Amino acid sequence: MKGARRPIGLAALLLVAVGVFAALGVWQVQRMHWKHALIARVDARVHAAPVALPADARLNADLEYLRVRVSGVYQGKATALVRAATDLGTGYWTMTPLRLDDGRTLWINRGFVPAGTTRTAASDATPEGHVAVVGLLRLTEPKGSVLQSNQPQADRWYSRDVSALATARGLGKVSPGFVDAQQETAAPVAASVKPVPGLTQIHFPDSHLSYALTWFAMAALSVFGLVFVWRRA
Repeated sequence: MKGARRPIGLAALLLVAVGVFAALGVWQVQRMHWKHALIARVDARVHAAPVALPADARLNADLEYLRVRVSGVYQGKATALVRAATDLGTGYWTMTPLRLDDGRTLWINRGFVPAGTTRTAASDATPEGHVAVVGLLRLTEPKGSVLQSNQPQADRWYSRDVSALATARGLGKVSPGFVDAQQETAAPVAASVKPVPGLTQIHFPDSHLSYALTWFAMAALSVFGLVFVWRRA
């Protein structure tokens, strides 16, 4: 009796699967180390002493969440409200441009105001005169949220797109990022609303270890399947 034919094709397929699954597992481990290093850097920035705002050319992803200190004069009439969901509920971020002492214009997220707040009320709550702000540097959020696009013509904003906001308010060139205010030093304002600062949400999904274990388990199962079909033949 002739011996059974070895399932060469199936064995080759399983061997390729072992290599692919193992490679994906290693990649997820590398991603996990990168993510942990990123979280450590951001945590250090958030709790560091504030520094001066870097030049516009340096405002990129490498500096996001850098704690900065800026000062200047608010342009309250240009205030915009951007939809927000926070631990305090749904409402708006109060975005107001700040004319910096060095001549640049930088959007400041002065904080959260509840749903129902009008732009006029938020504008009236803007301090006059010279102000100082300490906060976290953020990157612009172009076009809108995942679910809804910004509607500049209707003054409806779902993301903090600093360029589009500046165009809608006729501000000209602005810095390519914005600052989430944590502290604001200014003359007191008698207003019906007061933005609540310091609500920056910092969250980095970190599921790489579970993904890596899944891929390695798939690789192990493929090895088992390879051995099984080869020995059975």
